[in-house]
Amino acid sequence: MAGLRCAEVLLKRGMRVTILEGRDRIGGRLHQVEHAGRLIDMGPNWIHGTQENPMLSLAKETGTSLHSWGDRQSMFDENGASVDRESAGMLSSIMWETIAEAFAYSNENSDEIGPDESLLDFFRSRLAGEPKYEMATTTPHPEQGDTKNTLRGDLPNQVDVNSGNGGKRIGPLSEELRQKVLWVSEVWGAYVGEPIGSQSLKYFWLEECIDGENLFVASTYKAILERVAKLPLTEAEVHLSTVVTAIQTPDEEANAPVIVTTATGSTLQFDEVVLTAPLGWLKCSHVATFDPPLPRQLTDAIDAIAYGRLEKVYVTFPTAFWHGPDGEEPDRGFTHWTHPLYAPATNPASWNQEAVSLSTLPSPDAHPTLLYYIHGPCSSHLTGLLATSPPNTHFALLAEFFAPYYSLLPHYSPAHHSPTCMTSTSWGTDALAGHGSYTHFAVGLDGGDRHIERLREGAPQRRLWFAGEHTAPFVALGTVTGAYWAGEAVGQRIGRVYGRSEGA
Repeated sequence: MAGLRCAEVLLKRGMRVTILEGRDRIGGRLHQVEHAGRLIDMGPNWIHGTQENPMLSLAKETGTSLHSWGDRQSMFDENGASVDRESAGMLSSIMWETIAEAFAYSNENSDEIGPDESLLDFFRSRLAGEPKYEMATTTPHPEQGDTKNTLRGDLPNQVDVNSGNGGKRIGPLSEELRQKVLWVSEVWGAYVGEPIGSQSLKYFWLEECIDGENLFVASTYKAILERVAKLPLTEAEVHLSTVVTAIQTPDEEANAPVIVTTATGSTLQFDEVVLTAPLGWLKCSHVATFDPPLPRQLTDAIDAIAYGRLEKVYVTFPTAFWHGPDGEEPDRGFTHWTHPLYAPATNPASWNQEAVSLSTLPSPDAHPTLLYYIHGPCSSHLTGLLATSPPNTHFALLAEFFAPYYSLLPHYSPAHHSPTCMTSTSWGTDALAGHGSYTHFAVGLDGGDRHIERLREGAPQRRLWFAGEHTAPFVALGTVTGAYWAGEAVGQRIGRVYGRSEGA
């Protein structure tokens, strides 16, 4: 997305553009495949935030169908028992209120928070009623503005933990309730690709998104991708299946081109190069790729910012059996299986499982599919297992892993409700994706915002620019919107260098 948007901006300024794409298709991590007779997104599924979000405008322009489940959910406890709606709502409310408090605390106190303090530390302290993370009033980062939790809509300011209704929080919570909330809080990993214990509290504020709803892209990102790619595919010179292996940049004072070498040994020369490869690819490849090496401030930034591991598994059934025999719509969006102790053979670490039912999407996009989001060690385990197993065993391996969870849904019968199709992502084993999904701010990070700003700046004195979700404005890091904005910004900057405006 970053490369296509950058190309679009440059072409509109009358500049010649060449696109070198390592894959045999455009889009990078924004990608669809056929599954059970319909398209599914293997990369992003969501538009994060609706306030002045260009993805929302593009969705409307292209007729892309969007959907919101609101706060509807269902939950199963560590023993596989269904949690009643009131208790599930209470646990979820406490968890999301604490997330909102952590955003506010991180935004207002980032300078005082230690690099080794995690979001999990914040949860444990707040749920125990400890005074460690009392709120202070300081000035938030100018890019961030007012702190609001925009991940799951508006949350109550306070929660009565005894009833789940709005009111004054009573605490500290009992040890049993604290543990249940901590297990539920592991859902955070499905947002950033890593466990809650890995999430930096100091830079938690960098995980916030644009204000407004999170909307699921029900009809996939295909039409949006085609819209952004239309001008580049028409007017740019596009080379697919072209892997770049070396980039030689000139000295700052030299009036010389950038020389790019591909895997076939061919070389190309350019006045400017915009690198939109993922952060993970930069982490793996920058030492071998750049001559001379990248400036220290860039390599420090590349090494410091973490890269999350989010994977998806689509599990499709003959029918959406969880709706019941009369087809009634269940009162759920997401389903959470918290700290499952009942699948030790396939999940000995009791990793949480999260899924959303695509059967509740609006027609004609609804289909009897559960979309599972897995992250961190769980995703590495599953992608590693599939990578080392023959392809004809993948269906059985996935069914064995997920059966303990979907079999707990209402009306399930093993004789009638076996999956018919399964498709899993494999970003963790994808070299061009950088063996992961997107930017993450991990425990141990220091100078996180400065590192992002340095990546944004790039090395224009060496005619080298960077764009992607990892160089986005702070409110859009790790998102399609962020990649779009990052490509746009670099295209505009290069246009200014050459005195080119849109329509030139």
